[in-house]
Amino acid sequence: MSSAELAVAQPESEDALEVNSVSVRFGGVAALSNVSLRVHAGVVTGLIGPNGAGKTTLFNVVSGLQRPNHGEVYIDGRDVTRLGPHRRARLGLARTFQRLELFGTLSALDNVRVGLEARHRESDVDELDTAEKLLERVGVHARRDTQVGSLPTGTARLVELARALSISPKVLLLDEPCSGLDDSESEALGALLRGLAQEGRSILLVEHDTDLVLKICDHIYVLDFGEIIASGSPEVIRADPAVQAAYLGHLDAPETGPLS
Repeated sequence: MSSAELAVAQPESEDALEVNSVSVRFGGVAALSNVSLRVHAGVVTGLIGPNGAGKTTLFNVVSGLQRPNHGEVYIDGRDVTRLGPHRRARLGLARTFQRLELFGTLSALDNVRVGLEARHRESDVDELDTAEKLLERVGVHARRDTQVGSLPTGTARLVELARALSISPKVLLLDEPCSGLDDSESEALGALLRGLAQEGRSILLVEHDTDLVLKICDHIYVLDFGEIIASGSPEVIRADPAVQAAYLGHLDAPETGPLS
């Protein structure tokens, strides 16, 4: 697929996504406490933290599935805090899920076409051709006619990514996209994400593979017990004592640069 077909316009604001002082409580439990982050246009931003840190809750707030008790969410400078998921999608927000949200009885190709139909209902987009190219781009074109329910989890996650790309998103939220992928597949996905960012998209990535996050992300936020405990470049995060404590020294891995 050509860059003209998949690229999106650069937003007017450098912050394609802004989360401002967001708090979420479930009864007496604070899932998120005064969380703020910014995702710039054209970069990959990482969000890491231990299980239960609040990462998926934050994704739900950003995508409109969870209303915060306090704080705001902005897309391209527009306050979308009170908008539902569909309206945010129309503004260019797409996401994948930790638990796959696909139509298991449909083929990989038809799953992507569903996304294209929802986005391009009144346009002259060639849905079949575009869906084929999207599956080719994420590396699963050979399985295009396979029912998603019979695909390995890692492959199905790539189908979900292709469907997310079908709406030509400005902001892309990815929740554990490498789960089920082997090392070579994860590296290929990392290169793909870098390429998508270079086209002007803003990517916020939640991923337990911290080695990959450190390798491909331009900026990283670390969430622990619902609070941001550190943010900065991979080098800053690697050296941060609070992050080292939260990850029990896991970030002592050899330093690696971004994928080309």
